[in-house]
Amino acid sequence: MPSASRNIMQLNPIRESVRLLSDPLFDEKQITFYVHFSDAGPVALRGNKWHKLKYNLLEADRLGLETLLTFGGAYSNHIAATACAAKLYGFKSIGIIRGEETLPLNKTLHEAKANGMSLYYESREQYRLKESESYVANLRVRFGDFYLVPEGGSNSLALPGCRELLDDITIPFDFVCSPCGTGTTLAGLVTGLKSHQQALGFSVLNGGSFLQDKIVELLAEKSLKPDCWQLIENYHFGGYAKTTAGLTAFIKDFEKKHAIVIEPIYTGKMFYGLYDLIRNDFFKPGTVLLAIHTGGLQYLPD
Repeated sequence: MPSASRNIMQLNPIRESVRLLSDPLFDEKQITFYVHFSDAGPVALRGNKWHKLKYNLLEADRLGLETLLTFGGAYSNHIAATACAAKLYGFKSIGIIRGEETLPLNKTLHEAKANGMSLYYESREQYRLKESESYVANLRVRFGDFYLVPEGGSNSLALPGCRELLDDITIPFDFVCSPCGTGTTLAGLVTGLKSHQQALGFSVLNGGSFLQDKIVELLAEKSLKPDCWQLIENYHFGGYAKTTAGLTAFIKDFEKKHAIVIEPIYTGKMFYGLYDLIRNDFFKPGTVLLAIHTGGLQYLPD
């Protein structure tokens, strides 16, 4: 059982809301568009971040482990979220960062370090070994015992947490939509669908077709219709963390229209894609959409 002192199950650090968006395009195409987003709590844990970590934290606590170790790039939302959650629930944390240290630290790594995370840097060649048993064994020799959270929080324990994003949704939606970096959030959402509902994932990676296999792997133990989810690969804007003037202009216009902050790595690409699909009649008139704002705002300027 989890320790009472950590109170992980009882303390949800974020507050979530659903908002109906209005836009002349939606009226023209007869689309109802809702956004699910976090509007309070630590910025680094908002969106899907807390949900992906929740059951991993419970497992670490059950095993009696005091340290979380995970992996990520220099601008990793997951690194920031793990450091924040570790501090909140009394764990130590270690972040293995891809590439060389660059000083001064960017905002993401600065905040991770401020939350008590010890940062260690690996060459890209070494970093590619992060899933090998020998590499992890060497980490245990180096750092002692720890609970390993995969890069991006991508494992089966993340699925029930991501499924809970839908638990309090009473809107009779037809499609739930999420940006995809590892496919974990989409897989979790799929497990919470009703028979008439579908999930759309918007890959933020150039050449993200491998996510299809990853999602299938995550869902391997579930008896789900193969046609209840789809990966959309046309809105990566050149690849992870890449953007264009058109995407930047869209994000500014979206924020002005709806007073919801989005970012160019994940959510901006999803919302751009949804607008484009609506404009091109991908959805039938009368469709109800629910878009999951996955957070990732901790690095944006104040």
